[in-house]
Amino acid sequence: MTIITSKANSVVKNAKKLHQKKYRKTSYLIEGWHLFEEAVQAGAKIEKIFALVEYGDKLVDYPQTVLVTEEILLDLADSQTPQGIVAIVQKEEEEHLPDLSRGKYLFLEDVQDPGNVGTMIRTADAAGFSGVIVSSKSADIYSLKTLRSMQGSHFHLPIYRMSVEIFVEEAKKNHLPILATTLSQNSKDYRELARLEDFALVMGNEGQGISPFMADQADQLVHISMKGQAESLNVAIAAGILMFYLS
Repeated sequence: MTIITSKANSVVKNAKKLHQKKYRKTSYLIEGWHLFEEAVQAGAKIEKIFALVEYGDKLVDYPQTVLVTEEILLDLADSQTPQGIVAIVQKEEEEHLPDLSRGKYLFLEDVQDPGNVGTMIRTADAAGFSGVIVSSKSADIYSLKTLRSMQGSHFHLPIYRMSVEIFVEEAKKNHLPILATTLSQNSKDYRELARLEDFALVMGNEGQGISPFMADQADQLVHISMKGQAESLNVAIAAGILMFYLS
């Protein structure tokens, strides 16, 4: 296997560019053995593997492996503990529109925090949802922070990206009920909802919540009643409560 010892190496420099969204057109970085094993199990196309020298024997079946120093690995990774491996994986984001005629979907409307986006996708996976749709202004699912929070769930369920307007248009066209989370005079406590086999659950922006457009287009507004004095719940915590209850 090739051993790279310089940060000036063109392979390393090109890989590091993937820290920036503008370079993640067709591929992205993952770090750590858990995500690497999830990628392998899912049959994802792994373009390049960077690993510490001591893991060379473990990766003999992967000719795309290059061995690097700890300094270079830390430079490629986003965390301080990349666990000895970083890899470049081909993007798998769904390009076509989802079939919204049936299923349970989570729609993230302009959710900005990568950790929140990743956690909600991971929870949707755990709750058995059919897929996740992120709005065009939501955080990039291929940032290293989002990927760490997802823990490989993007390999398990389809993730789509589309504008709020197109999502609403497709949901209406397929008669998929839209449940949007907001506290208002017209919203219901989630425990009062009738059980639905098919629906889209909308979680809004951390600071602004759902948009007025979404509030107007939703079939049902939903809230979580709180016994304490906290003004609101973290959006990922609220999504978890609602997804497991509704599923």
